[in-house]
Amino acid sequence: MGEPPRTSGAPSASAPESAPGPGATPVRGRELAGPTVLRMLVGAQLRRHREAAGISTEAAGYEIRGSHSKISRMELGRVGFKERDIADLLTLYGVRDRDVREPLLALAEHANQPGWWQRFGDVVPGWFEPYLGLEQGAVLIRLYEVQAIPELLQTEDYARALLRARLPETPDEEIDTLVELRMERRRVFDRPDPLKLWAVLDEAALRRAIGGPRVMRDQLRHLIDMSRRANITVQVLPFSAGGHAAEGGPVTLLRFAEPELPDLVYLEQLTGAVYPDRPSEIARYQDVLNRLGVQAEPPTRTPDVLRAILDE
Repeated sequence: MGEPPRTSGAPSASAPESAPGPGATPVRGRELAGPTVLRMLVGAQLRRHREAAGISTEAAGYEIRGSHSKISRMELGRVGFKERDIADLLTLYGVRDRDVREPLLALAEHANQPGWWQRFGDVVPGWFEPYLGLEQGAVLIRLYEVQAIPELLQTEDYARALLRARLPETPDEEIDTLVELRMERRRVFDRPDPLKLWAVLDEAALRRAIGGPRVMRDQLRHLIDMSRRANITVQVLPFSAGGHAAEGGPVTLLRFAEPELPDLVYLEQLTGAVYPDRPSEIARYQDVLNRLGVQAEPPTRTPDVLRAILDE
């Protein structure tokens, strides 16, 4: 049931001691990770080179005609990269070995390429685009959902009904495009190294009849089918469990294959999202998800629980 927690921390935190040295180049990232994750990887490499050279963010920013805040954004992977800036920074940091410079420059170039989801940019809010990149690059997602079926596990009809309820003023063609995006996101389950998903669903999400009885019955059947996959774990937190540690709302935690990148917590709100980034906060959310996994019905009970709701 899931995997043991990795040492927590935010994208801005120092890499774990077991992380590769400054010359290491991620292999997996080029093929499977989206540009968001690749930018984070490049940023982590730049940060380690800078810290190894004992150079401040202010001095680094001055070298590329920028500010210390620009260096911070680069190291957090929040902005794209100019090849000249990367080359100048590596020179400043004393990195002159071509075997180190060229792979990092190539990775930065790859990170600047748009993700497949950017063709949906007209209907996707700017604050949600970074999450799409993180989702596509993660190897494990753990989540708790209380209001609805998780988006990666939704049927097309359920997704359309839910979006229509949440966006009543949105034209039908935009709803259709958002549904298409949601279905495309499920490709993470079809890649050679499929995403591992561990979802704890509140019973309320299963009993709220989004789209009416027929749509909900199809959704529950789909959920049963998905829960049988080896890479997907679904648990139900019944009303009878009483109070629990996640009563504040939904929680999503993403894990990446690259040891440079710590676990990342995503909390979606109505018009934005936040990423708690203190190590103590990450550890708290990890603990919450672990506790929910213990309180919820075991995964082996999930098909029976879902079928019982279907029969009702």
